[in-house]
Amino acid sequence: MSHFPAIAELVTNTRAVLPDTPVKVVADEFFHDAHLDAVAIVENGHPTALMTRTKFLFTVFRQFGWEIYQRKSITSLADHDPLILPESERLDVALSLALQRKADDLYDEIVVVRGDGTFAGLIAVRQMVVQQTHALANVIVQKELAHERARELEEIGRIKSQFLANVTHELRSPVNAIIELGELMRISAEQGFVEQVRDRLTLLLSSATNLRSVITNMLDLSKIEAGRMRVFVEPFDLVPLLREVADTTRVLLGGKPVEVIVSTEAGAIPMTSDPVKVRQVILNLAANAAKFTDAGRIVLQQTSGTSTISIDVHDTGIGIRAEDVQKLFIAFSQIEDAQTKHHEGSGLGLAITRELTQMLGGRVSVESEPGRGSTFTVHFPKEISS
Repeated sequence: MSHFPAIAELVTNTRAVLPDTPVKVVADEFFHDAHLDAVAIVENGHPTALMTRTKFLFTVFRQFGWEIYQRKSITSLADHDPLILPESERLDVALSLALQRKADDLYDEIVVVRGDGTFAGLIAVRQMVVQQTHALANVIVQKELAHERARELEEIGRIKSQFLANVTHELRSPVNAIIELGELMRISAEQGFVEQVRDRLTLLLSSATNLRSVITNMLDLSKIEAGRMRVFVEPFDLVPLLREVADTTRVLLGGKPVEVIVSTEAGAIPMTSDPVKVRQVILNLAANAAKFTDAGRIVLQQTSGTSTISIDVHDTGIGIRAEDVQKLFIAFSQIEDAQTKHHEGSGLGLAITRELTQMLGGRVSVESEPGRGSTFTVHFPKEISS
């Protein structure tokens, strides 16, 4: 698709006279309209000649043109070989043809005709130069935007390729663990080692929960990008939801020596929101804490404001460098350093957390210090409308 418009869009002068129009009449038009640069000579709707202001004045005054001025028709002075172009011609092509003309005619108006050859109007060459300058500038801008977009797409492609490699591992690892643990449990059960079955069942549940989390995040990201994620509002009590998240977090921790604590206000904590999405937001933060905390504690702490409810997810894990905080909520992005390389992840959980939180009218923030843990905080409105 061309960046240059058709010349039909540039027609501003449609002034035309008949071939037998007296010179005096055309002179009066030029003298009374300082902005009129040319008139077309048109017969039966078709252009036959062109009279420009410059050539008219030059001819009349050079010949001391009183007699011509009084008695001649305009066609006797007009240019009978103007540049005539169809209105569908592109600006850049039209301007190229105009600039190929001889010097005397170079800056004459261009006659534009419709598909049937009838007169459509006139265009000034200087106007075409200005318009092409704008068009070329726009082309440069568009090309720069296209290059920038290409670089962005290349970066997105690289990140997604990295994501696919990571998520393949994320899916394969729990699946392999589930299969292997299932086989060990079968052998232990056949041999009557109930205690071994119980121990391995905890690891099996941890692997299955991790697998479900990865798949849920992938499906949710797809829904969000397609604009198909819906909010289902209902009243619920936040306290049992937090306790359920804590239980799931303990499963995710496996055998790591990490205590999971729930701290809430006394009694029920009523909310009117989407409980499934609220649970997923908090679970994503708690799961992230479980991944990067090898010892210590994870605390889910709730506080209430006038119209909001806040939940802090605090951990005693490895923490995050200040320069890496901005990467946390970008889909497919992962922090790579010596401490985090052995903590595999899809890079989706926190990005989805931010999207879901915003869908529920809330916001998420983080405070962290390397080696001393992190605190992620989500602020939800107590009530949202359905």
